[in-house]
Order: sequence, then C-alpha cells, then structure tokens
Amino acid sequence: MWVKVCSISEISEEDVFGFEVEAQRLAVYNIGGKFFATEALCTHEKADLVKGYLDGGIIECPKHNARFEVATGKCLKRPAKHDLKTFPVKVEGGVLYVEML
Repeated sequence: MWVKVCSISEISEEDVFGFEVEAQRLAVYNIGGKFFATEALCTHEKADLVKGYLDGGIIECPKHNARFEVATGKCLKRPAKHDLKTFPVKVEGGVLYVEML
C-alpha cells in the first residue's frame, strides 16, 4: 500500500522528515534530490533518528552515535548491531509516497 507523505518541497536537501503511518514512525531523507525512507527509531535503544545528524547518505543516532546508511539501512557503526528496515519511495506530481510493506 502506497501512503502519501508530503510534497517533496517540504523536505529540504540533506534533511530528515519524520511521520507516522499505521502506528509506525518513519524517517524520510532527501539526499541530493533523491528520497529514501527507513524506520525512524534506532535499532540500538530506539532513539528518534529524525533528531539525528545527517551527513550525505549516513544518519547518525542522536543518543549513542550509531550510524546507518539511509539507502540500504545498513548498520555502519556500533553500538547498534542491526540494520534499519527500509521502505520503497516514489514521487508522483511532486508528492512523495512510501510503500508500507
């Protein structure tokens, strides 16, 4: 099921946008005009990644500095040990959609 998130103009480049759908918090990233979506909570201690530091395609957890690649969800730095779940995204007519699997 594709869920409308927002207008792409609402997410600045190198920014993170958080939203909730079906009781799940997601993070949407704009990396150089390309959009990605992951679960929004760090796999270590559930800190909100929307409040983290985004550097290129890497999001750093604001609590313990775990790092994840936003395109794949791959965990790059401990203390997190598990990858983030990622979600397909699409843009149609300037609107961003995320597919809830």
